[in-house]
Amino acid sequence: MATLQNAFQIVLLFFVLVTIHEWGHFYFAKRAGILVREFAIGFGPKILSFKKDETRFTLRLLPIGGFVRMAGEDPEMVQINPGQRISVALQDDQVSHIYTGDFDKRMDSLIGVVEEIDLERKLFVRLDLDGEQRQFAIHPQALLIVKGKETQIAPLDRQFASKTVTQRALSIFAGPMMNFILAFILFVTVVLMAGVPDKIKIRSTEPGTPADKSGLIANDIVLQINDEVIGADANKLKNLIKQSANKPMLWIIERNGEQIRKEVTPQDKDGGIVGVTLMPENRKATVLDGVKSGWSSFSMATVSILDSFGKLATLQFKMDDLGGPVRIVEFTSEQASAGWAQYIFWTALMSLYLGLFNLLPFPALDGSRLVFLAFEAVRGKPVDPSRESIVHFVGFAMLMLLMIAVTYNDILRLVKG
Repeated sequence: MATLQNAFQIVLLFFVLVTIHEWGHFYFAKRAGILVREFAIGFGPKILSFKKDETRFTLRLLPIGGFVRMAGEDPEMVQINPGQRISVALQDDQVSHIYTGDFDKRMDSLIGVVEEIDLERKLFVRLDLDGEQRQFAIHPQALLIVKGKETQIAPLDRQFASKTVTQRALSIFAGPMMNFILAFILFVTVVLMAGVPDKIKIRSTEPGTPADKSGLIANDIVLQINDEVIGADANKLKNLIKQSANKPMLWIIERNGEQIRKEVTPQDKDGGIVGVTLMPENRKATVLDGVKSGWSSFSMATVSILDSFGKLATLQFKMDDLGGPVRIVEFTSEQASAGWAQYIFWTALMSLYLGLFNLLPFPALDGSRLVFLAFEAVRGKPVDPSRESIVHFVGFAMLMLLMIAVTYNDILRLVKG
């Protein structure tokens, strides 16, 4: 049962992090009026697919990310040229469907040869219907059917490239932004679940040590040392011990609701040793506590992740320092086994990591696309889309190669134990 729950939590972590990221792209693209063709979780062959409004939602086989495919980003549209034979279906005097084949099945459609067609700006088609030329308006959401596959046309004002730099940048940045928001909310949630440190409690004492000899026992709460209030500051307690090697210290502890005075003399070893293991005594957190502590966790984790990126960029790492999907699954299982608070904290870290990683200015990542948009804003015109696509393709290939190498190393590590 525990293994089944861990598996569920691993899948849940992946699904939530990727979905919230792609939903950010999706939502702000839709707000900008961009036609979103597909909202996908995973890559590779489709496992599940359904269409809602203008967008097809798909779940794909390989759980290594996701994507939102916007109209105009890729040349996915089939071109219709003058002289080509097509059939059109009309609704309210507008073309609602355009077919490029299977004309014998289009008894309710008009079949003719294209004289002129515009699917992006003027939205019309002029056909030669057995010697008679007729012009029809095309509906902005008309469907183009090629070999049974439907594709909605994308007028120029529904394409990604037609939007302002700000609208496009927001659509791209929204993915990492949603990961940041989720991470902060989860950090706050952990604080509200676990509480905030209020006091320092002794977890255990080692036999024969100064703590044991002075009568300190597990679950004693340390209130004061040498008239200095300790509160929840474990570092303060440790520093006082280090500064008092071979010097008697006056400890005031709380045991079963009663305050007791104890004299403890740290051994002069490694700067002062008492022989206790400490743990925080938490109190119930308020919402303000949650926000403050959540922000503190968010900030410290951000600094730590950025520091690791810096080491990666300067090649200050070994292959074993990197972890791929295998190690993430392994560690997520460990965190899930440690309880919901630990699992949620790990999910927050992963969400923050995903957001920051995607903002790196590396080809194929959101950060690289933002760099191209910044360049466009400075020079006043966009980079050639074909060249930008090549850069992103090369970057994606490099990321896939790195992932394969890291995954291979993770598998070897598991095999070797």
